Amino acid sequence: MAGVVAALMVSGLLGAQTAELDWRHIGNSALELGLPSVATGSVDRVWYSADGSTLYARTRSGRTYQTTDFEQWRRVADSKAAPPVQAIAPAASSPESALKASVAATAAGRLYAIGSQAYRSDDSGASWSNLTGYKGNSILGRGLTDVAASPRDPDEVVVASENGVWRSLDAGASWNGLNEFLPNLPAARLDSVPSGSQGVRLNLGGKSDVEWAPGEKTSWKPVEGTSVQNNRDLKAALSAILNRSITAVASSKTYIYTGDSEGWLQVSYDGGSSWGTTFKLGELGNVESIWVDPNDPRVAVAALSAQLSGTSAVTRPVYVLRTMNGGIFWDDITANLPETASAHGVTVDRTSGAVYLATDAGVFFTMTDLGSASRATRWSVISGGLPATQASDVRLDAGANQLYVTLAGYGVYVALAPHRLMDPKAVSAADYSSRAAAPGTLLSILGARIQSAQTGDMAAPVLDASDKASQIQIPFEAQGDTVSLALQASTGLLTMGLPLRDVAPAIFIDPEGTPLIMDADGILLDSTKPARAGTRIQVLATGLGRVKPDWPTGLAAPLKEPPAVAASVHAYLDGSPVQVASATLAPGYVGFYLVEIQLPRITNMGAGELVIEADGQQSNRVRLYLEP
Repeated sequence: MAGVVAALMVSGLLGAQTAELDWRHIGNSALELGLPSVATGSVDRVWYSADGSTLYARTRSGRTYQTTDFEQWRRVADSKAAPPVQAIAPAASSPESALKASVAATAAGRLYAIGSQAYRSDDSGASWSNLTGYKGNSILGRGLTDVAASPRDPDEVVVASENGVWRSLDAGASWNGLNEFLPNLPAARLDSVPSGSQGVRLNLGGKSDVEWAPGEKTSWKPVEGTSVQNNRDLKAALSAILNRSITAVASSKTYIYTGDSEGWLQVSYDGGSSWGTTFKLGELGNVESIWVDPNDPRVAVAALSAQLSGTSAVTRPVYVLRTMNGGIFWDDITANLPETASAHGVTVDRTSGAVYLATDAGVFFTMTDLGSASRATRWSVISGGLPATQASDVRLDAGANQLYVTLAGYGVYVALAPHRLMDPKAVSAADYSSRAAAPGTLLSILGARIQSAQTGDMAAPVLDASDKASQIQIPFEAQGDTVSLALQASTGLLTMGLPLRDVAPAIFIDPEGTPLIMDADGILLDSTKPARAGTRIQVLATGLGRVKPDWPTGLAAPLKEPPAVAASVHAYLDGSPVQVASATLAPGYVGFYLVEIQLPRITNMGAGELVIEADGQQSNRVRLYLEP
């Protein structure tokens, strides 16, 4: 029965609302690789229109883009014909044995060519100048793939490479990238979503990982010491032990799940000391991803691609398998997924039964009962509003409140997880975390439009309301160990309970993990506007409890002499105490607190970790950029 109810909820309530998800783009498509400017993914071909006004680029994935302002790119038909590649025959004057060339028709004798470097000749190839070599390396990085000269200006030339598109306006004397807005980020796996002072971490499909850190504004940066190599080593070791090509691994407690390139699944219940029998449901493709319940490892879901081994014909693709007995048997829950929905990533909220799937045909969602063998599963597409359909991974945040999606070429997007529309939840308004409430705290009710709120015999003011989230304030007069909420929503009465503490501090952050921290002039601080040593910063927080003198719940704090926090407030930067100049209600705001911190005169340059503390209770940890 539970599975049937879930299916009805998906086809009814969800079907009417998921197309309206408010997707937010995290970061851009640019990579910081130490080149002349930001880079991106691999580009195979570049060419100009006949009049030189438009530049085209074809990415390794086969997508074709054009730009007329040499900054913004627009996708065009992938069938757009590129000119044939010109090759220069080896000659005594050639700097390398084989070169690709482009002829600038407006300049007699002018040639541009690429090999491991980019070159220019002004005498029809009799002699060559190296345009990119520096200490034996190319300043444009490795893997130059194409070159094109502008038909309207012989000094304008572009080069394609494994790191994007590069342009010179002075015949190769200097270079600048055209990659910041070229949607070609080779996004593969989501390693992690924002947590504390760490941002979104993304695997690029190879050995490298990058991060869009909280407060980042320019590009994805390489990160060291990630789990990528450990995961790769584990797959290699298991491949040798099991004599199969392991493509996916997941573990919980003593259970280890593996999947291989031919669709076989196998489980160890004792941390790898022994292995159960293999399981395969028909002719399946590559096992791309496995989710396993962290609390009950007998429950797992596997996502598979459509890359089939051998020559066996498959009349109905199978992309999603589920087990509830530790891999002894897997059942097919592909259901109504389209035949083009070859899957790459899967994530699950066990509490609600929500399953999310990243596929070549978009992002899909279903509600199912993971505690029974019911197959009443119907998938709904939720990728409306995204710039592309080909998704490579999905992940939920720690509270299963926000859904992060990786799109090939475009990077990472985030939205409120759709299952919250069916399973509303009260969280801290500061960071959407499940934490205790405190007198005066701001709470977000995710997934419901709240019309009125009551705790005991006291009203909890509703400060903002929409179909996706509402915000209420816990009365300053609230007492006891718990706070029980009676919420009148547009869909009916909701009841929720939270622990109540004297303080429950939390610093406000956005979906990227960027904290709401300002300088003395009220300008938000980030990687491009770091805090200066010796200055004061202002931190916006909630959950700091009662104030002196008392202040009415739901009323904006006065602009002058706002009430002070009654609790003892401290702050720590990279574990060392820093001076708290004041802690008050934020002037002009409801439920916000303003903590002013005096930074020391000497600080390390770069990113630090800030935390505030009230009566011994610490807030979330956030990233703060600093400069001397």
